[in-house]
Amino acid sequence: MENEPLRLTRLTDVELFKRGKVRDVYDLKDKLLIISTDRISCFDVVLPTCIPHKGEVLTKLSLFWFAFTKNIVPNHFISAKLKDFPKGLHKYKDVLNDRSMLVKKAKPIPVECVVRGYLSGSGWKEYQASQSICGIKLPKGLRESDKLPQAIFTPATKEDVGHDINVSQKFVEKELGKNTTQKLKEISLALYKKASLYAESKGIIIADTKFEFGIYDGKIILIDEVLTPDSSRFWPKDEYKPGGPQPSFDKQFVRDYLETLDWNRTPPAPELPEEIVHKTSEKYLQALKMLVGKTNERR
Repeated sequence: MENEPLRLTRLTDVELFKRGKVRDVYDLKDKLLIISTDRISCFDVVLPTCIPHKGEVLTKLSLFWFAFTKNIVPNHFISAKLKDFPKGLHKYKDVLNDRSMLVKKAKPIPVECVVRGYLSGSGWKEYQASQSICGIKLPKGLRESDKLPQAIFTPATKEDVGHDINVSQKFVEKELGKNTTQKLKEISLALYKKASLYAESKGIIIADTKFEFGIYDGKIILIDEVLTPDSSRFWPKDEYKPGGPQPSFDKQFVRDYLETLDWNRTPPAPELPEEIVHKTSEKYLQALKMLVGKTNERR
């Protein structure tokens, strides 16, 4: 765990499938290799500073949740053990250890399946303007960070550039059809319910999260990462106090710091000071420890 943060991977003899904001994905023809780097993005801009251990935390949390939720929906995970990877990848073990997984090659469904259990972020802004989120009417008089009467499905478009845009369920139905949309909604709400109950028992409130799905062998499966501090808002339960923003285990801490700067949210992003990097790394590691326990063993 004491290695230098990993910013970029270069597996020279493997075809790069996609370099995302945080993940480098390689094409193994019938499968994909996903490597979680230590890059961090805020306001859809990748920052020049890495967060130590972040990629390991995202990978280990995703592995935990894939196993925990597979009774609700199958997922793309195959293995995170180097011995199961193609032999040609073994020479890259220093890069792959603890931060990579072999997955099925599914066809992504182009919708972010967001579930909100609490009023925060863009949902709070939308509620203030229209007393609704993604066309769902909510009760009057809710405060920022209030728990919603019930969790709601608030999809968003999946944009390659810029912010994902909140849309209504009807908008998704036009794109994907009623049946597929209803299935995605039911699966997303079931995943959130099971995960949030478990997380709360460990002292973490999952305020909201986003799921991504794909089609594999004609069926819907869960893909990408799942229920990490990058794709969710994690709040410490013992500090929860509605009526304003909450302390968090996610990258909101970095966003809050960036908000204090004179930066217009376009590249190049500013470097993060050492103190912010260290505290952010600690928050990610703490979330992992609370949810999963100590998982620093080598494979």
